[in-house]
Amino acid sequence: MRIPLLTRLLSRKPRVAVIRLSGTIGGAGRGGGLNDAALAPMIERAFRRKPVAVALSINSPGGSPVQSSLIAARIRRLADDKAVPVHAFVEDVAASGGYWLACAADDIWADDSSILGSIGVITAGFGFHQLIDRWGIERRVHTAGESKSTLDPFRPERPEDVARLHNILEPIHQAFKNHVRARRGGRLPEGRDLFTGEFWAGREAVALGLADGIGHLVPHMKQLYGDKIAFEVHSVRRPLLRRLGMSAEAVLDAAEDRAAFQRFGTRG
Repeated sequence: MRIPLLTRLLSRKPRVAVIRLSGTIGGAGRGGGLNDAALAPMIERAFRRKPVAVALSINSPGGSPVQSSLIAARIRRLADDKAVPVHAFVEDVAASGGYWLACAADDIWADDSSILGSIGVITAGFGFHQLIDRWGIERRVHTAGESKSTLDPFRPERPEDVARLHNILEPIHQAFKNHVRARRGGRLPEGRDLFTGEFWAGREAVALGLADGIGHLVPHMKQLYGDKIAFEVHSVRRPLLRRLGMSAEAVLDAAEDRAAFQRFGTRG
């Protein structure tokens, strides 16, 4: 006997859509990192069937502040439009841009050993001018525009270049702080500067208001929405050669990811 369509629809288990956000956050160039263009279809699909909740599974050491902002804004826009609660669960790391993504959720949960925070902005490079002088190498650079060769690694660092760089970094840092304050609100302690770039392990992050508690995705979602919920996992599908690590881009991405994660000392 065929079960009527309406009965089948009514008997379906309530669903929690799980969005996996794992890896460094970067532009759409190489396609290896998390970026809004690549994630948009997946995020839209997760909200489309109006699940009872969306769970963000986050494991990211950060990356591009612009892409972090775009991804988080998309999640919030859909959550508000669809009236769907969003919960973030931190795996190894939600630092810098990874924490930006976590703040898109209504609450944040972590493991005891998760690393959270690093609310700051960084740029880094090398200076080679003494090396090329030692080897008698002459650097020839011709520009139209006196600032076109700002921070050239083969020339001595100039104070005006550093000042100009800080004028760029400070507004980005301020945008990050504004986002955290807007999303975490009164959960952050007064009189404590959490925006120095410092990062903390799970329980201390909870004590500082950066997370709401210690909890893992499946048991916590069942506690909130019942044992009969079904989990629908959404993740970015990468080309086969990239998944097998058989491309130059995959090798570069893997090295970049490893370097970014190792900064937070997350190996046991």
